[in-house]
Amino acid sequence: MAGSILIVDDVATNRIVLKAKLSGARYATSQAADGRAALALAATEKPGLILLDTNLPDMSGSEMIARLRADPETRRIPVIAMTVHDDPELRIDLLKAGANEILTKPFDELVLLARLRSLLRAHASADETALRALTCHELGFAESLHDFAPPARIALIAHQPEQALRWKAALTRNLPGDRIEILCGEMPLDDPRAGVVPDIFVIAADLERRGDGLRLMSELRSRAETRDAVIAIATPRNAHEIQATALDLGADELLPCDLSGQAAQEAALRLRAQLAQKRVRDRLRVSVDEGLRLAMVDPLTGLYNRRYANAHLARMSDRARRTGRTSVVMVLDLDRFKRINDSYGHRAGDHVLTAFAKALRSNLRGVNLIARIGGEEFLVVLPDTTLDAGYRTAERLRHAIETQPIRLPNGEVISITLSIGLAIGGTRDTDPQHLVDEADAALLNAKAAGRNQVAIAQASNAA
Repeated sequence: MAGSILIVDDVATNRIVLKAKLSGARYATSQAADGRAALALAATEKPGLILLDTNLPDMSGSEMIARLRADPETRRIPVIAMTVHDDPELRIDLLKAGANEILTKPFDELVLLARLRSLLRAHASADETALRALTCHELGFAESLHDFAPPARIALIAHQPEQALRWKAALTRNLPGDRIEILCGEMPLDDPRAGVVPDIFVIAADLERRGDGLRLMSELRSRAETRDAVIAIATPRNAHEIQATALDLGADELLPCDLSGQAAQEAALRLRAQLAQKRVRDRLRVSVDEGLRLAMVDPLTGLYNRRYANAHLARMSDRARRTGRTSVVMVLDLDRFKRINDSYGHRAGDHVLTAFAKALRSNLRGVNLIARIGGEEFLVVLPDTTLDAGYRTAERLRHAIETQPIRLPNGEVISITLSIGLAIGGTRDTDPQHLVDEADAALLNAKAAGRNQVAIAQASNAA
């Protein structure tokens, strides 16, 4: 299941040590002692990540990774390969097979945990994007994806021009056909040219000052034009604390500062893999966005509409039943909304609805489903969420709306409140629409109890 980690090592002591480290970081684990058992567990449990020792009794690490990548059920599971010797040729073979990272024993625990977090985040995000795209395709409004891939644009940002020139020479030999250019540290933020955002940024961790590269990365991640670019941070090989910080701040990849010899070939393989993943994400994102814009979005609020919400909720519920992960369904209703229309007019009512939709987006994560399913009624689904966590989120939403007055087009300021009903899915074999009905019934209880409060469905309380 997502968030769980499969440990594959033929030495029991190694498995026990890794399990203890990961349990201390609140990760669930499963274990396998050979490749065949690991492949079977990966296919049935769908772990969020695999930690793979490459010295297995029945197959090589490269062979196992290749078999994982050949199976549609396991091909997207991130794999961290663990080796005893830092053999450059072995590292290249593992990357060619599809490894996401290679760590040499004994590895730094700080970097291991940061890499785990980074890969698990990326895997969860890719899962959600793919799920949305599949929903769109089944509804018949998403465009088919094409395989055309233009040359990549790779920007290099180093402290010294000489280092950037060495990087460019090394990568050009290993990435023929791609456009590799050298930028200064401020150019990615100030370049006025449109439509030329690099696909990949390779940034030295230290520029003019120590840590400047990480600060630049954070700024790139915060801007709409560059937030989806691949960012690789170059650090000295043993700079473990900097590497862990870079991954936690959003780096997709780590590269060594020295790209001589086989290090350049390894760097090129890593960048190619990141670029391939980015292109898949970009195509899925464009497909989903265009389809939603045309058919699945409420034109007033910009939220999903009932048609999309019903289809996507069904898919989320099916995944919850397969994985055993609970989700929380919320039905929200603005209190006494009719009074706003009657007192201020429908234009004011529309303004309140759009302001409320904006508040929902700003207070919820992007992986959550947010939809307008009626006049002033909204649906929110929180995947991978317990009932307690869902209740806390609902209370936070309720309080945020209550304390954020809305300025109407005529200049008047009004306050609104909302009532929320909750139901939990994933623990019972319940029809998705029945979950919505349960949450709706809880919403009615919240209204009857005085409004501006959160109520939980009776079946969910008993679950």
